[in-house]
Amino acid sequence: MNQNWEDRVAAAWADFDDCPPERAPELRAVIDGLVAELPDDSPLGPFERACAWDSTGHSDRAVPLYREALERGLTGYRGRRAKIQLSSSLRNTGQAEEGVKLLTPELDGPSDELDDAVRAVLALCLSSLGRDREGLSLVLGALAPHLPRYRQSMARYARALAAPQA
Repeated sequence: MNQNWEDRVAAAWADFDDCPPERAPELRAVIDGLVAELPDDSPLGPFERACAWDSTGHSDRAVPLYREALERGLTGYRGRRAKIQLSSSLRNTGQAEEGVKLLTPELDGPSDELDDAVRAVLALCLSSLGRDREGLSLVLGALAPHLPRYRQSMARYARALAAPQA
């Protein structure tokens, strides 16, 4: 899509940042209007609509839209966001195992600013499955590089948590 459309989408999201429940229908209407400008087969349409449903507390409505966006070929940064958000929504709808399966390959993918979000959502999915040690390991591993001190210690603790227990 063109930069004008991208700018208007960004402005819509900025306008509805931390959207209160009473404005949820308004946000979804704005996003629907922007999506109507896209070609029918664009993966951006279902992705933006999924984000709007998800952001307004409707993970159940977001899941099929995220799936559709990925099936239509959403890749790159937005594709990675879709996987993170879909995994979170799957967890919210009682499908945490599927979220783990979707996000685990992202740990070995190209690194970007979403790495910590991948680990955080994956940790939540693991925790929902009773795999708290693995989840804590991911969170500590993500946190360690951001600490002013104790980076090496926290990284070691993270690795130890992930190691098989004797």
